[in-house]
Amino acid sequence: MAKKETGCCCSEKELSGKTKERSDEEKKDLIHRLNRIEGQIRGIRRMVEEGVYCTDILTQVAAANCAMNSFSKVMLSNHIRTCVARDLKEGNEESVEELVALLQKLMK
Repeated sequence: MAKKETGCCCSEKELSGKTKERSDEEKKDLIHRLNRIEGQIRGIRRMVEEGVYCTDILTQVAAANCAMNSFSKVMLSNHIRTCVARDLKEGNEESVEELVALLQKLMK
């Protein structure tokens, strides 16, 4: 599929049809968060393999869920401040509908 420039941080691509250029700082922060989450998940797997007590595992699962929620909040905040804000400035209100649909998914 050919890329279609939209005039903001996003352009047409596969999956959702869009890509986003991120600053090195934003990428570094997001990847750091994901690496920590990955480590937490590996730790939980190890706890299960080693027969660790249920409540101890569930405590770590809660911590991993919290980390994922934090990651989602950062992603959402960045999306609103960049993609959505730029689209609205350009008169493209489709981003608002996309954001509403996304928020509905996130709040399930």
